[in-house]
Amino acid sequence: MAYVIAEPCVDVMDRACVDECPVDCIYVGARSLYIHPDECVDCGACEPVCPVEAIYYEDDLPERWTVHAGDNARFFSEPLPGRDEALGSPGGAAKLGDVGVDTPLVAEWPPASA
Repeated sequence: MAYVIAEPCVDVMDRACVDECPVDCIYVGARSLYIHPDECVDCGACEPVCPVEAIYYEDDLPERWTVHAGDNARFFSEPLPGRDEALGSPGGAAKLGDVGVDTPLVAEWPPASA
């Protein structure tokens, strides 16, 4: 995995990164966005456009958010709530559309303060 979307994205989901991604590897959950670890080409285009600084190169991920590295991968490798199978590698977020659910970690994350 090259880039990871961490906690600051939860309940924000600005999507500037989605528009900037040249390979369409940023998928939309219900409360957060997720970068596909196998589809990301490590270009870094998403990182500077994130208005809440939620995107990090995996090696630069702050320790308090390291749980999100595995969680981004689980979004694709394990069945999500309400789904019988893992997403796997759908071949692009636009093709799949909004997934509408999150990993248990994000789904159970306390709501962002208004």
